Amino acid sequence: MLRTALESLKVIDFTQIGAGPTCSMLLADMGARVIKVEAPEGELGRTLGPPWIGDDSALFHAFNRNKLGLCLDLKAPEGMAVARTLIAQADVVIESMRPGVMERLGLGYTQLAADHPRLVYCSISAYGQSGPYADRAGVDGILQADSGLMSLIGSPGAEPGKVQAPVVDVVTGYVACVGVLAQLQQRTESGQGGYLDVNLMNAALALQQSSFTSYLSEGELPQRMGSAAPYSAPNEAFETADGWIMVAAYNGGRWDRLCEALALPQLIGDERFASSPLRVAHRGAMRAALAEAFRTRSTDHWLAELNAADILCARVANYGDVERHPQVAANQMIATLDDPAAGAVRTPGFPINSAETNRLPHAPAPRRGQHTREILAAAGYDAMHIERLLADRVVSCPAS
Repeated sequence: MLRTALESLKVIDFTQIGAGPTCSMLLADMGARVIKVEAPEGELGRTLGPPWIGDDSALFHAFNRNKLGLCLDLKAPEGMAVARTLIAQADVVIESMRPGVMERLGLGYTQLAADHPRLVYCSISAYGQSGPYADRAGVDGILQADSGLMSLIGSPGAEPGKVQAPVVDVVTGYVACVGVLAQLQQRTESGQGGYLDVNLMNAALALQQSSFTSYLSEGELPQRMGSAAPYSAPNEAFETADGWIMVAAYNGGRWDRLCEALALPQLIGDERFASSPLRVAHRGAMRAALAEAFRTRSTDHWLAELNAADILCARVANYGDVERHPQVAANQMIATLDDPAAGAVRTPGFPINSAETNRLPHAPAPRRGQHTREILAAAGYDAMHIERLLADRVVSCPAS
């Protein structure tokens, strides 16, 4: 079962906000023992609200389930010693500091690899570990802009738009998780760990695989097209009497069936619309011909009609619709985390074999330093040493 697939894996997580925590959360979802290391004041992601769940942001809860929480002062020499002790017992280190920061702390890959040759070390940054932008910080919105993604989003003539969900952060986390798992597989064969340079810029470009390839092949800058796809038509949203419906009727005889369902049989023989490339070329005329018909009936009406004709379609859903979506329920994709302080926390769950994997309980995101004593004891520290570290504020844990 995927939820226990990585039970033997130990991960030390020095990341914050989105991309790094997504990677470590996925590993934790698959059973890895992930120790989330935070500064005494906690990671920045805890403060990025509203909305709030308990004392922390919903964003923090979204990316940090199933982890153990340790507050550690890496500026203190004994804090560094604790970090090195934990790393010596780990399989994977994930960090999302600016390039060079971990080296200055004495926790860079080259500083650790000699003593820990099996260590898999993943650095996640905005632009990569080398090159003219390596020293630049960057967050999801900046990389949506700098990678060209924002140039695709929105309607013609409107201001640039961005995806409100931090898609670059999330896809970077998935890319990092894939890299970690691949490096671990290579380690089983070679006995050696390795270094992974994962960054938001590369992941953002990979997210635009088709559109950027189109530009590279033709040299034509993409234009903002609202809901439409530049490579097929109709493949876009139409307004109905009470909402919007997304329709993809560009292949498999679906154009003809769409015209029949809309009572527009005259469009079937229109030479402008004889193929998907021609409909792309004459998209304005096509939309004008279809739009009036769609506005005559409700979204529910058209969903029933088009589904009966095997035409791909979906309601343009809001989150309330998604929460009530019968397939989301069947997939058990909304997980409930039982947080002792905040109560039930609902969040998208693990997406692979979701009905099976989310049936088991997920642990909520840790409070700041929640598992400090437990983590140190498991690492070999005796009770007296732990209390001294707490007294010296090298580590911290919640007040009991």
